[in-house]
Amino acid sequence: MRRLIAVLLGWCAALVAHAQSPDLLRQVLDELSTHAAVRADFTQTRENPALAQPQTSTGKLLFVLGRGMLWQIEAPYRETLALAGERTARVGDDGRPQAARGDRGVAQVSQMLQGMLSGKPDEALRQFDVRAEGSRAQWTLHFTPRQARMARVLRRIELRGGEYLEGIAVELESGESTRIQFADTREAGPLSPLEKRALGMPP
Repeated sequence: MRRLIAVLLGWCAALVAHAQSPDLLRQVLDELSTHAAVRADFTQTRENPALAQPQTSTGKLLFVLGRGMLWQIEAPYRETLALAGERTARVGDDGRPQAARGDRGVAQVSQMLQGMLSGKPDEALRQFDVRAEGSRAQWTLHFTPRQARMARVLRRIELRGGEYLEGIAVELESGESTRIQFADTREAGPLSPLEKRALGMPP
């Protein structure tokens, strides 16, 4: 489940029509896609019926439109993951990505999240029924799996935010749940050479 969440951050009008509250969904995605690159601090909390206490990790997120995401976990251990499309890689101290094993479900959720942050919901709407509620200033998007195979594992995903994405909640049919809270979200500014290398960008 930790990897599923780590792996988690061009309109098609016909696909948007499958979503409830399509006008609000369009407004939300339009707002998110105006940010070419953002940084945020995150706190991730995982609950599992088999665990006596929730597990918490903290770190930093970098999202670059059209390139992908870097999840830099700082506690209780240190690890950096680069997510670009279906590719998931661990990033070494030199910024070079090293292939990491994943599964199709992880890739699908990763692509969905990257597409939503890029203002392109087509992948999400192929995989999920989407319900939008609230307003452009404070919104919540609810995702329910459309495919039976995914629904046997994943119960729902919820994204909430305003100008930026503020939180993600994932619930599995096993009873596990993970919540990610973002704080101090801001425009990314210049990327370091290591960040560019990790995301496959020119120096």
